[in-house]
This record gives sequence, C-alpha cells and structure tokens, in this order.
Amino acid sequence: MARTLLFCVGLAFVGLQADAAEFYVDPVNGSAGGDGSASRPWRTIQEVFDAGLVESQQWDKLPYSPQSKLVARNAGAPVHAGDTIWLRSGFHGDLLIESYYNPGNITIAAEKGHTPRLSSLHIRSGSNWTVRGLTVSAEFSQPYRRHTLVNLESHNWRGPIHDIVVERCVLSSVADASGWTAKDWDRLSCDGFHVDGTRMTIRDNRLLNVNFGISVEASHSLISGNLVENFAGDGLRGLGDYCTFEYNTVKNCYKVNANHDDGFQSWSVGPGGVGSGQVVGVVLRGNTIINYDDPNQPYRGTLQGIGCFDGTYVDWVIENNVIITDHWHGITLGGARNCLVINNTVLDQNNASPGPPWICIDKHKNGTASVNCVVRNNLATDFRNAAGVREENNLRIENPAAFFVDVARFDLHLLPGAPAIDAGSNLNAPKLDRDRIARPQGNGIDIGAYEWYADNVLPAEENTGGQ
Repeated sequence: MARTLLFCVGLAFVGLQADAAEFYVDPVNGSAGGDGSASRPWRTIQEVFDAGLVESQQWDKLPYSPQSKLVARNAGAPVHAGDTIWLRSGFHGDLLIESYYNPGNITIAAEKGHTPRLSSLHIRSGSNWTVRGLTVSAEFSQPYRRHTLVNLESHNWRGPIHDIVVERCVLSSVADASGWTAKDWDRLSCDGFHVDGTRMTIRDNRLLNVNFGISVEASHSLISGNLVENFAGDGLRGLGDYCTFEYNTVKNCYKVNANHDDGFQSWSVGPGGVGSGQVVGVVLRGNTIINYDDPNQPYRGTLQGIGCFDGTYVDWVIENNVIITDHWHGITLGGARNCLVINNTVLDQNNASPGPPWICIDKHKNGTASVNCVVRNNLATDFRNAAGVREENNLRIENPAAFFVDVARFDLHLLPGAPAIDAGSNLNAPKLDRDRIARPQGNGIDIGAYEWYADNVLPAEENTGGQ
C-alpha cells in the first residue's frame, strides 16, 4: 500500500511539473487585456489577482473554524499550482494576496535581469506561495506611508497562513537614511517582516534602514541567511515554538526611542500575560550580531545581543553565534529549562560602560530557578550564570589580541596557538562551526564559534564529502 501511494504521489508530482506554465507581468509595457505571455504580459500583479486569474482554494464558509473545508476558487483560471509568475522591472504598487490556499506551490519572482518594485507585500490567510527577488520599499509610493513592508498574516476571520517562502528580496524604508534625524528614525522607519503561521521560510533577504527587522510569531519555521542592517528596534524576534534562526547577520543599531534594542529577542505569553508561558524548541545557530560598524555612527546606542528576559525558554539550543556589542547582555536567558548554550563567541565592542557582555542563564523574573541548563565551550568576556547552571570548558577573554585574527575588522577567527584551540568538550558540541567547517580539526573541539583550520579545508556545503 505504501509503495502504491508513493508511486501515485510521484506521478502526480511529475504531472504537476509537466503542466507547469510561466506567466509575465510588466507594469511598463503590459496590459490588463494581455494574456500573460512573454509577448503580451499583464500589467500589474495586483490586477492579476483582482481579475481572478489565479486558480486556488478558499474556505467554504467564514469565519474560519477547524471544521471549515477548502473549495475551489477561480476554477479554470490560467495560473494554478506549479506555475511561475515572472515580474518585470517597474512599480507594481501594493500587493495583497488574500485567501489563496494553493494545493501546490505558486512562485512569484523577479524575471532574470529585472528589478520589480513593490511598496508592500501582504499575504493574508493562504498557503504554498514562494516570493523571490523583489524590492520592497515605502519610498516607492507617494505620499510616504509607514507600514510593515512584508506581512505574512494569519487572520481570525479568514483563516491561518502556512507554507510560505520569501527569499532573496530587498526591503527598506528608504534606500538612504543618512539624512534622517533621530525623530525621522522614530517616526518614519518601517518594520521589515511580520511572520505568523506555520512552516514559514524567510531566507537570504536584505533589510536596510528599518525599525524592527524580522518579527516571527510563527511556529516550525526557518529564518536563514538574512541581513538586517541599520535598524531602530530589534533585529530579530522569535516568539513561536520550534523555529530555527541561523546564519543571519544583524548590525548597526540606531537608538532613537525608549525601546530596549536587541539583536535577537524573545518572550513568552501565557494566561497571566507576558512571562507566564513558555517558548519551546528554538535553535539560534551561527548568527552574527554587531552593535555598530562605525564608531561615529549617529544615534549609536548600546545593543543587547541575544536578550530573552521573560521565559520560560524550554529545549533551546544556542550555538556558534558571534556577538560583538557594547552591553552587559551578550546572551541572556531569564527563566530556562533544558537549554544548551554552546560554542558561542561574545566580545565587548569597547571598554566603555555598559559591559562587558556576558553569557547568563538566570532565574525567571518570578523567582523560579532555571533547571537542567548547560553553558559549555563558550568564549566570552564574562559569565554570570545562576547557581545550578552547569558551566564547562568555557574561557573568559582577558586579552582579545591573544585569541582573534583582527578584532578591529570583526574577524574573530582564532589565531594559531590561541588558548581556545583543542580546549573544548565534544559533548553535544555542534558538528560544524560558524563557517560550517567540520569539528574537530585538531585533537579536540575548539572553544568559541570558530574552529581553527588550515586554508585548504572547505565548508561542508562545498565539500562533496560534507553534510
């Protein structure tokens, strides 16, 4: 029976791929009366949806409930599951995709060599969309309007959202904020991503000159390879269970209001409000958080690295992250259970107060002790863990020049002969380092985010024998 089912699914997939079609949208040369072909493109992507040209599914009745059933929407329309809609250069306006639950993936992407522009993307209550290569900015529409640039929303009336991919997009409030005052930053900067739902993927995007960068309430989701550069709120937020934040870079915090700015922040919500619930199964892997590139940056504040103060945080893994900041909180969990903080590098950006940054697992604000937590193989300027937290094979950085290749250029790879080399424990150590180099490279695991290695060693993804 299982073999028959797999065979049938395989045939269905092959059929879907064979039937896949490509359509084109061109706001400069297209027409609402076109047929979507390369020679007769449609005009704007919003007109495609408004004209009912996408075959999909929607709930049979609203408000949505778990008993709702999916029924056909726009049956017989030209665009359907498996297809790609290519967007050409020009301004496509605001895009709202509402109540489109595709039975298979539909892709909306920039055509090669083109730079389609949107002022916002909002997917509300839907599934199985991939959006790739778009440029989204508030400055494309006039008058300027502060808003969330990409909003992936579950809706109480229209239903949940799930299985969405947004990748290789560029998001900005404005392309150049060098002339903004502190009041402009506080009043005009847009939030980048707001992400609800389940099985969401936010990958390889660049966010520039934003307020909050990527805020995730979704569960079972992946936030990978993104750059958040110049931000006035928090770089990343993770409030949902079983999410992975990996290989993201967050840098250049602008202090323009009373928000306690974090590179990454989380908190729980339960019956008693903030701090009365738990956030479960989050992985923070290989992220880089830098307070500021330029010491002369205007409105430069002090940035908490990974700041999680209202647990309980359960079954978290925090590994291979690099934190360079001017604050006490390098990595802090306030109220944790079964959490592992391992092979991170945390460095003070300067010798001024506040700081130096620490790694700290402390009790909950309500006084509940953290239980069964381990801090191991970390390289940091300070450690402030509560009683009962296991601390093993950690090193305190007294002289950064003895450890790192080039602190001034934020290169925290280990020097040959650094005290951290081969000094760690292999117990629960990550198999790869921050560069995805296999561990160990010597007689033992190195302490910190980077494994020292010879020049001819390739990252696992570039090595045919790697993971």
